[in-house]
Amino acid sequence: MQQIHILLVDDNEGDILLTREALDDARIVNKISIANDGVEAISFLKKDPPYRDAAMPDLILLDINLPKMDGTEVLSIIKNDPELKRIPVIMLTTSSSEKDILASYDNYANCYITKPVDLDRFMDVVRTIEDFWISIVKLPKIAS
Repeated sequence: MQQIHILLVDDNEGDILLTREALDDARIVNKISIANDGVEAISFLKKDPPYRDAAMPDLILLDINLPKMDGTEVLSIIKNDPELKRIPVIMLTTSSSEKDILASYDNYANCYITKPVDLDRFMDVVRTIEDFWISIVKLPKIAS
């Protein structure tokens, strides 16, 4: 069974718990790291202390509405960094704003998904993300 490392960047504890639960339910072995804001996400990816030994994620689930640095800015930093730009980034957010959607794709997001408010639908969306990005897509090997 393929193991992938997912970096979940979200400040909503409820969404973090639901995402973890949905990924656990799928029974595909994953390592999930959490960053609660944009600055922490960039520190994690750049291996700043205390993340010096952190493994590079294979996939990033990124919210737009984050404290300290919003998700669009995080995405721009990732996609403009030669070491990070190949990591697929899925925007997973409550925003359905056309402005946010365009800004995400302008900054090379791999896809944009609006989080459903319905619990069962949210779980289905996370499982679908996992099915597609783990079972179907061939992810690049990112050097740790």
